[in-house]
Amino acid sequence: MSNPNKDVIDVLNDLIEYSKDGEKGFKTSAEDVKNPELKSFFVQRASECSSAAAELQSEVRRLGGDPETSTSISGDLHRGWVNLKSLVTGKDEEAVLNEVERGEDHALKAYKEAREKLVKLGRSVSDPTYSLVEKQLQGVQRNHDQVKALRNAARARS
Repeated sequence: MSNPNKDVIDVLNDLIEYSKDGEKGFKTSAEDVKNPELKSFFVQRASECSSAAAELQSEVRRLGGDPETSTSISGDLHRGWVNLKSLVTGKDEEAVLNEVERGEDHALKAYKEAREKLVKLGRSVSDPTYSLVEKQLQGVQRNHDQVKALRNAARARS
């Protein structure tokens, strides 16, 4: 017997991978910077990504699916690149923020695409799954804007 929510579950599982990627990326970035405010910001963001993944996993279970528990291959590759770059640049704040912003660009794109897919699958504003994705999308947008502002500030200092 197939699950009528299979396509929606696939969309959510992709977002879980992105959230897990974000969590790992922010943890790595927190380790890479010396600035205590920036370190604290990254730790907080890692925690928010973890919470977002947990919310999505609960929604997948509610829809009768098996939630994703790991990061994506591309996220693992991205983190490897961030680690390599931070070794080369000596963990320069601006360089780390550039990479974090790049990761947030990918997350933002993924959430916007997920929202579009949900609409195509007949989910709308009144649907709890759609509402969850929309709420998280707003959070990703906020984070992206904060990271961009931090990066611009770091650039202005250098």
